[in-house]
Amino acid sequence: MTKSRRIAILGSTGSIGRSSLDVVTSMNEHGTDYNIAYLVTNKNVDLLYQQVKKYSPTGVVIIDEEKASLFRSYLNGEKLKVYSGETGLMEVMSAGDFDVLISSLVGFVGLRPTLEALKAGKTVALANKETLVVAGEIVKRTAREHHATLLPIDSEHSAILQCFAGEEKKSISKLILTASGGPFLHKEKSELENVTVEEALNHPNWRMGRKITIDSATLMNKGLEVIEAHHLFDLPPDRIEVVIHPQSIIHSMVEFVDGSIKAQLGVPDMKIPIQYALTYPERVGSAYKRVDFAKVNQLTFMPPDFDRFTLIKSAYEALRSGGTAPAILNAANEEAVELFLQRKIRFTDIAEIVDEALNSIPSTSSPGIEEIFEADSAARDFVSAGAALNNRNVSERLHK
Repeated sequence: MTKSRRIAILGSTGSIGRSSLDVVTSMNEHGTDYNIAYLVTNKNVDLLYQQVKKYSPTGVVIIDEEKASLFRSYLNGEKLKVYSGETGLMEVMSAGDFDVLISSLVGFVGLRPTLEALKAGKTVALANKETLVVAGEIVKRTAREHHATLLPIDSEHSAILQCFAGEEKKSISKLILTASGGPFLHKEKSELENVTVEEALNHPNWRMGRKITIDSATLMNKGLEVIEAHHLFDLPPDRIEVVIHPQSIIHSMVEFVDGSIKAQLGVPDMKIPIQYALTYPERVGSAYKRVDFAKVNQLTFMPPDFDRFTLIKSAYEALRSGGTAPAILNAANEEAVELFLQRKIRFTDIAEIVDEALNSIPSTSSPGIEEIFEADSAARDFVSAGAALNNRNVSERLHK
């Protein structure tokens, strides 16, 4: 194993970023020599400063320009490279003064810097699923052309990668992505209309950022993961299945042509797939919690309810449509989730808004990067303009 690697983290103050820093500390305690090269945040400069004091990076990037000015005042003459805005971010990514990028910025904003790191030939450990959802073909082509390596951090895709070890692609029959079912697995459809933000953020198994937690509650997160799996593993949508597994012990499975199934199991802890991405294809010891099978009473499975959680079906449809449809799906969802978090729409309005956007905005086939950005903007404008629903009550809430 390479004993010394320099790590850059997009989104170091977020959930995945914080866990990644813990993983680096843990791995170094087990014999590696991983150093933090760059930390990137949007605006959480207070936590960023604490991270700087602990990990001594070469530099930081603060996307919010005003927060960058505030951060510089914290330094009091300390030597640290401070970059700001998207320009500063792209400068750091293109310079490539690191070996591995952990891409964990939330949402569409992670696309450009991830592409830039791939152009620099770097290893990208991808937690930003939206990058592959909206521009999977472009991302894969960029990685191939620049001899870069793309590895998943999502627990489900890490599980599949681990199940693929030692196997030939022709022996793969299908992928089985597991989903916890979120906090509303047993709620009736009529009850979903009135769930609160607090209820939706109360995930039973995982502790994540607000946006991904809402996506898990709507099961959109699983829909996005289906699209991501399609691009990562080059299998068509009809060979990617979703199954509800409330215990979140099996993270995903691979079925082979002979009927055998491989499953990757572990406690629900993102540090395990993060570490696997950083050490791939090898493994390093850790002190993370293990599954105690004597205490696991049962592992249960059920099909997803597409009638109650329609966004999984919408994601499959966007994947089959191709072109810019996944970008429209993603952008409309990001905007709708934010509206729900701001308490401007109901939980069930999220799915309706996404479907209206998909049905109303034309999809461009074989898009380039600019067409993807145009589709993203069109979907966001559509939602913010309040045109995303014909329902008058929802439109009124959008404009409050």
